[in-house]
Amino acid sequence: MKASGIVIRVLADDLKGSRHQKFVVRIKSGKEILIVHNIDIAPRINGLKKGDKIEFLGDYQWNSQGGMVHWTHADPHQQHQSGWIKYHGETYQ
Repeated sequence: MKASGIVIRVLADDLKGSRHQKFVVRIKSGKEILIVHNIDIAPRINGLKKGDKIEFLGDYQWNSQGGMVHWTHADPHQQHQSGWIKYHGETYQ
């Protein structure tokens, strides 16, 4: 899924296993999507806060709460499409 949206919540990092930065984005359709960004592979998005605009590309998985996007980074094993997050002119992958 490639989309853009506004950050509506920044959540605590998930530090179990591979570490992930987590936040919720509202896209144009009004749907709220959880972004799960692997910070063991890609750089952390420092300074991210509610109200910030981001663009992203990653794998979307539907759930009853709107869904989630992961694989917002390059695949170190080159077996999966690489994703990214764009924030304040920087690309995180």
